[in-house]
Amino acid sequence: MTETRRIALDAERLREREEAQAYLQEAFGFPDYYGKNLDALHDMLGEMAEGRIVFYNTAALYEKYGYAKRVLNVCLDAAGENPGLTVTVAEK
Repeated sequence: MTETRRIALDAERLREREEAQAYLQEAFGFPDYYGKNLDALHDMLGEMAEGRIVFYNTAALYEKYGYAKRVLNVCLDAAGENPGLTVTVAEK
């Protein structure tokens, strides 16, 4: 039985686009050709065999127009299309 890969994401590190994309590439282990944008994130998550993404330190997710919220929405959308992917948001 294969253990599901767990990726813990600190939402505070997702506030600014450039820093967030570098952090996401590192956290997921995306290859050098990763496009470092939300469309590329969605594409890479769609290709994952299975995984569990857990957001913690979540205050940034509740900012109305914040980048962290956009990242969360992309992850949720990808999980809706990829049955092997789940997304969890820890308590505030």
